[in-house]
Amino acid sequence: MIRVLFVCMGNICRSPLAHGVVRQRLRDAGLGDVVEIDSAGTHGYHEGSPPDERAQAAALRRGIDISDLRARAVASVDFEVFDLVLAMDDENLEFLRSVAPPRYHDKIRLFLEFAAGDAGRIVPDPYYGGPIGFERVLDLVDEASVELLRRLQADYIQP
Repeated sequence: MIRVLFVCMGNICRSPLAHGVVRQRLRDAGLGDVVEIDSAGTHGYHEGSPPDERAQAAALRRGIDISDLRARAVASVDFEVFDLVLAMDDENLEFLRSVAPPRYHDKIRLFLEFAAGDAGRIVPDPYYGGPIGFERVLDLVDEASVELLRRLQADYIQP
């Protein structure tokens, strides 16, 4: 079993969108029982809350239901349990590296490292913007998820 954790600040917008998109791609590829995914926030502001309603609506427009997800904060055990801890931006990345024991730093990366082209380094936080921001996040997450799945298959799930 390969384990991947997606991390943003509050775990109600970006990381649950990544969680939902990748979960759907894994199901479609028949890999749902081989790769375990989860999402968390660097801060526990919304602990136990469902994803932001705008995130849920944007995901549903693409046929992805994330209403079952609940926000949680990153726990120290996550660094041991997960094979990849993928941050949505540089602040999340720095925070994760500051709280993780050094032996786990190689697991912590930016999610958009898996995106092709000019996607950039960060998944922008859509929280204070309008619906278009959530669509942009979904576009970036979808693009990065293609390469992430390819790499997981090549590096961990070899036929």
